[in-house]
Amino acid sequence: ESELWPNLILESRRQGIAMALVNARMSARSARRWRRAPGAAAALLRGFELCLAQSGQDRDRLQALGAAPVRAIGNLKGAAPALPAAAGALAELRDVVGARPVWLAASTHPDEEPLLLEVHHRLAARLPGLLTIVAPRHPERGIGLADWLRRQGVGIARRALGELPGPDCALYVADTLGELGLFYRLAPVAFIGKSLVAPGGGQNPLEAARLGCPVLFGPAMANFAEPAARLVQAGGARQVGGALELATAAEHLLRDPAARAAMAERARAAAAAEAGALGAALAALAPLLERCLGPADAST
Repeated sequence: ESELWPNLILESRRQGIAMALVNARMSARSARRWRRAPGAAAALLRGFELCLAQSGQDRDRLQALGAAPVRAIGNLKGAAPALPAAAGALAELRDVVGARPVWLAASTHPDEEPLLLEVHHRLAARLPGLLTIVAPRHPERGIGLADWLRRQGVGIARRALGELPGPDCALYVADTLGELGLFYRLAPVAFIGKSLVAPGGGQNPLEAARLGCPVLFGPAMANFAEPAARLVQAGGARQVGGALELATAAEHLLRDPAARAAMAERARAAAAAEAGALGAALAALAPLLERCLGPADAST
């Protein structure tokens, strides 16, 4: 679809429509690619009257390619409300799980799931009764993931079938839509997927952190580099180099409630740091919207 942008920008100029780029991210890899065609990059970016970048690095890369003006206001994903969870479903799962040690691997991808099974086996050997919850990034993969796990000799249950993780379930496949908030509340430790195997890029760590869930993720977090670094710096997350480090970190947190509680609080505080990003974005966009739509009605 990227080839449509130049024509769209030209048409917006003809129509007098203001164009703004919101929650903009420019990775180092993308910036290198755009620098091969500096004229095209500048022509495209100058079509936007305003660029609101996720971070200072994104702002600097966009400016270097010709965008102006650019403001770094934070990631709008940091301003999102906490993921919801049905109170009844959470109470039911807590009752079934009881005192079992439990951890969550969230938004996982196929190439890292064999490593996560290895982590499960390492932890289960040291933490009797361990329950590992795996929430695949694409829930429709649940049936295939469950079949593969059965072939590995693992006792499983599937959320999509309405099954609960009873005593014989070692690995619970959370293959439903809209329930990740439920599992972040149930599990005291969460691993964020698409981060163990290159090229990866990672999934959003702020969703877990916002709910006070200590966060672990692998080395490939380029898609969320700034929030991941901020969480690590705040002590609310830990970045691991591979399956062995992940198992060690998860075991430490599962065994040490005090360390887990401290990490959870730091994760929550760090996730709240960008809560003002939405207000900043709306304030920056207000002059453009007023020019296009007219002044807002103060009575509404």
